[in-house]
This record gives sequence, structure tokens and C-alpha cells, in this order.
Amino acid sequence: MNKAKDLMNMLSTIDGKGYKSYKLLEGEYMFEKYTLCIDHVQPDPYAPPSKLRMVVPQSYANFPKYLIDKQCKKVGVIDFLTRNFQYNIARFCPKYLFIDRCGQEILYRTSVYIDEQRVEVRFEMGMPAAGRRILGEKAKQIFFKYLPDIMQSSLVYKNIDSEALKRQINLMEDNEVLRDELQRLGLCAFIANGSILPRESGTSDKPLPINKGAKPFKSPKSLEVSIKLPHKGRISGMGIPKGITLIVGGGYHGKSTLLKALEKCIYPHIEGDGREYVVSLDSAVKIRSEDGRRIHNTDISPFINNLPNGVDTRKFCTQNASGSTSQAANIMEALEAGAKLLLIDEDTSATNFMVRDAKMKKLISPDKEPITPFIDKVRSLYVQHDISTILVIGGVGDYFDVADNVIMMDEYIPRNVTDEAKKIANDKDISINIQAVNTFGQLPNRVLCNQSECLKKCDIRTKGLNTMTYNKDKIDLSHVEQLIDSSQTNCIAMLVRYILVNIADDHKTLSEALDVAYDIIKKRGLDNISPYKGNPGRMALPRKYEVAAALNRWPDRIFY
Repeated sequence: MNKAKDLMNMLSTIDGKGYKSYKLLEGEYMFEKYTLCIDHVQPDPYAPPSKLRMVVPQSYANFPKYLIDKQCKKVGVIDFLTRNFQYNIARFCPKYLFIDRCGQEILYRTSVYIDEQRVEVRFEMGMPAAGRRILGEKAKQIFFKYLPDIMQSSLVYKNIDSEALKRQINLMEDNEVLRDELQRLGLCAFIANGSILPRESGTSDKPLPINKGAKPFKSPKSLEVSIKLPHKGRISGMGIPKGITLIVGGGYHGKSTLLKALEKCIYPHIEGDGREYVVSLDSAVKIRSEDGRRIHNTDISPFINNLPNGVDTRKFCTQNASGSTSQAANIMEALEAGAKLLLIDEDTSATNFMVRDAKMKKLISPDKEPITPFIDKVRSLYVQHDISTILVIGGVGDYFDVADNVIMMDEYIPRNVTDEAKKIANDKDISINIQAVNTFGQLPNRVLCNQSECLKKCDIRTKGLNTMTYNKDKIDLSHVEQLIDSSQTNCIAMLVRYILVNIADDHKTLSEALDVAYDIIKKRGLDNISPYKGNPGRMALPRKYEVAAALNRWPDRIFY
């Protein structure tokens, strides 16, 4: 292994030379307290930045073992150290050094690896240059002044805010228990009293301050439950039971704000977010219509059948889906990926998919209408498959007939108006004719094609949060609304390749292939699905659904 002085000498040698000479730096260098690994050097100053690692032995970092003896704790530590490293980059060297920028959610990332032997941080560096000439002295300053200072401030236990780290670990354990309690209590979501759900603005995910109008959440007594957590103690809040729940209310009274909190709280949130003790089932999926998306061999027959020209909706394919067919496909694909809770907002749904009123039923006979609206299927979906639904409804009272619970948001305060809604539903003067279907139908179970030969020479890339490319084909993930971090998108690209090359075998279903991939991650770690051994690149773990969503939008045929 090279010594730190070898790096110093090499930087002096290449100072002022062409940028490609930076490639000579690749390798490992032993510093006094840590090892610096330069895994990949960018070929050009305008290329993606170089990939580096800093490895600090636990004999020096000295993180207590109890902080990493459970997976939820380890995820909390990884998140905390990533944020700490980013904070110190901003203090010492923001122009040239980069690491994951964490949001309000706490995700399992590859930015930090920690075990009983070492703490390892993975980051990027834009090698300094003037045009295409190496600035060796500036690089020395980064390697020998800024990086050691950042390491000391970020990766050594005695130098960090250990109390803040402990609070984050406690929050992670509380969140894990709270999520487990949902199952025991027969709930699909929980919102603690005192939570702050509104966000600062449409472009910020930070909480709206109370002095700017935020109202702390307060559960109606009829839905209030109390849960004891190991660190926070006993907390109370609104438990949303399994089944069919409507969120109603006037415009701008907080309906969509509540739903948005539920869709984001599939993940733990950091201290001070306002939603620390808001949880929904981690398999909850936000459903919407998505005009123009691809659909491959998806069974949408529970909702759409008897199309003109004899089109088979049990293996429906299109390159340009309509609002109703896309929403039907999005639901069926979510169920295939294991969703146990659907989150739907009337505003982003296809109207003809959600409901068909009595007058339209009189005008268009059932044998001429291929769409069975969601209102006719939502009850059987729950009864037959134990899949709950939470709907934001502002203009379709017909759903009162099928709802188990109706929650009205009144100036951001929830009220349980189930009894009033049921009285309205039972009013004969305004009753409707819902053609409830007792049997929902089978859940999809498509088989994945082996793509190892096709993908050997292919190029899968990502661009920001919402875009993947496969060779020259664009895969648009902008309507996969629970995708929250571009590092998740990077991970999806890695997982898609890994599944199609290493797991798909023309026999395993999509669900089985996802289970195998996530079992590998659970047993061996997230690093193992990356082809870049040693430095896996910037990744944060998405859920199975988001990986399935990318596969479902794949440009080639990959499903039987």
C-alpha cells in the first residue's frame, strides 16, 4: 500500500500537466489515522466527479457497538454520519467535495459503511484544474488539510454530537416499534397528536412553522389510539383502521396534506421534521393516472374488459396508455409488488376510472362500457385480498356507500364524520346504484424473462430523480411519487440490471425475483448489487415497488 507522502510527491510531479495525469493517483494511501482510497478518477474536468473512500479503523473512530447491533440502528447511524460529513464538507471544502444530500427521510445508503472493524465513507471529488491543466497545489490542500479536518469532525465518535446521534437511534427504534404496532392494532396508518403535517412551501419539504400558520395535529377521540414506545414513552394519535377510508373536506383544508404525509411516512423522518411519529404501512403505494406510459403484459381485466377489436386485457400492452388504463395498470402492478395499502387522490385520478354516476349508466348500457370503476371493486379488493385504500375525495360523495371510515379535514383538524356520511348514503332521495362486484379477481403474477445476453453491452444510466435511460430509450419515473432521492434512482438502475442478469430465469415471477434481490441485500448488504466492487457508487435503497415500477416501464419485452 502507498503512503501519504507518495500521494504528496505524485501531486507535485503532475502539477500543471494535462488532466488525464490525475489517473496516476488511483490506488490506496495510508495516512496516520485512516486509509484514503482513490477508486476512480474522472477522465476530464467536465466528467462526473472522481470516486473516493476514507476508511477509519474502529480502534480510532471508536463508535460503541450498541449503536450498530440492529439494522434499524445501523441505518440511523449511516444517515447521521452522511449528514455530518456533508455539513463539514460545506464548512471546509464545498466546491470540490460531494456526498449524498439527505432529505427529511432516513434512508439506507451506501454513502457510509460501518461495522465493528471500520467506518468507511464514500464520497466524490472534482479534481481541481485550470481548464484542463492540473492544479496540484490545490489538490494537496484538499487531500492533506481539508479531508483530514473533515474526517476528524465527522467520523470520530468523541468529536461528533453523540447525544444527537443517540436521539436519532432512539427515533429509529421507536419508528420500528410503531410500524409493528400497526399490524397488531389492525391499522394501516397512525398520525401522532402534535405532528406538523403542512410543509414550508411547495418546493420545500421542511415543516411549516407554527408562527406561520401550522396547526399541530389532533386526533378525533373516536379514532384516537395510544401506543407505548421504548424511548418516547406513551403517545396518542389518530389510528386509521384497515379497510376503506375517505379523507374529505373543503378545498385548502388539509386533505392532500394528510395524504402526502402518509405517502412520505413509509420512511422514518429526522428529528424536527414534524412527522417523526407518523407512519403508514411500508408497502403503501400512491396511485394515480399516468397518461402516455408503457404497459407490458399487465392483467387489467379486474377493471377493464371487453375492449373493442377483442384486445386481451389479461395481458394488456400499449406504448401510450390512457388515463383509465394507466391507473388500472398502476393498481395491478402495485398489488403484484406486494402493496397492502393504496393511497389515491381524486385530483390525480382518471374520473371515468373512479366512478360512473347513475345518469351515465342509464345512457351507456353496461355491455357498451368496458371500464368497471374503482368504486365497484374497492370493497372486494379489501374483503378478498386484505388490501386497504385511503382516498382523498372532494367531489364524489358516492364513495360514502363503500367507506368504512370518513375523516373530514376542517382547517387542518380531522373530524370523524362516518356516521353523518352513512346517513347521507342511506338517504333514499339521493341514493345511488353501485354495482359492487363481490370478486375482485386474481392478482398479477408475471414471469420475468432472462435478459443476461441483452444487458451485457447495454448502457443503463440515471439523470436526476425521475429519469433512467436504457441505451437511447428514456424511462420516465416522474409519476412514481414516493421516489424521493436521486440516489434511490441510481440504486433502481443497479437493481434492475442485477435482477435481469442474475436472478430472472424465465421461471421466477416478478414478485419472487424482487424477494430474492432484497434477501441478498438483507444478508450481504446493499453494496453487493453494485458492479463497482469496493466503491458501489451513490445508492439509497428504494422499496420493491419503485424497482418494479421501473421494470414495468422498461422499453423491451421482459414479462411473459
